[in-house]
Amino acid sequence: MTADVNRGNRPRSPHLSIYRPHILMVSSILIRISGNGLTVGILLMLWWLLAAAAGPEVYAAHNEWLTGWWLAYIVWFGIIWALWYHMLGGIRHIIWDEAIGLDLPTAEKLGWALVFGSVAGTVLTSIILLIV
Repeated sequence: MTADVNRGNRPRSPHLSIYRPHILMVSSILIRISGNGLTVGILLMLWWLLAAAAGPEVYAAHNEWLTGWWLAYIVWFGIIWALWYHMLGGIRHIIWDEAIGLDLPTAEKLGWALVFGSVAGTVLTSIILLIV
């Protein structure tokens, strides 16, 4: 069997940089990013729970680190957004599994509903958590 000598001359698959971003493309990418963000959030919560199990002094030190500075609130806000975005994206996929909303205009509306719904859910959840 001979090697393909023209392997380097083949055209490459189109890259994201040549496509104009649209809501379905962006929402698909953000679903993956939010899933990774949730992994970080789960690890932070596990760290917090282990600190709580280690005793009051360790818990107080870890709790101060996780909530005592302004950047921590941005991280938690991002994790809350990732939770809402990923959950609503899953609901959208369940709807699509039933072959509902697969036409382009409806799919785009669902994409925008995903964006606005996740922002609204994040703001409401953050307000509730800051009040309590």
